[in-house]
Amino acid sequence: MDWRLFATTFGAVFLAEMGDKTQLATMSLTATSPSARWIVFAASALALIAASALAVLVGDVVSRWISPTVVRRLAGAMFLVIGLWLVLSGAEAPSEPPEASSPDDEADGASPRP
Repeated sequence: MDWRLFATTFGAVFLAEMGDKTQLATMSLTATSPSARWIVFAASALALIAASALAVLVGDVVSRWISPTVVRRLAGAMFLVIGLWLVLSGAEAPSEPPEASSPDDEADGASPRP
């Protein structure tokens, strides 16, 4: 077994999954059903395994026609394009200042707005 490849793959996937939408969805599902945390864990782990299996199968098929170097360069370019798009779309989003609650709101019994 190639332990270096195993460790590299584990590290890359682990770091890529930290704080992403999959992890946030899993945390959300656990928060709504704390008594079912092991069901959520098993289902999310199985989903990640299935998605990884699909990626391995597609990678195997793609590597038959395209060299691994080209695949790595295309993947890197896609990450850069998506990252740039996210940065630019985030920079264009209008930011609204939070509404401040006045002391009068609390005196009237009105709850402050979030």
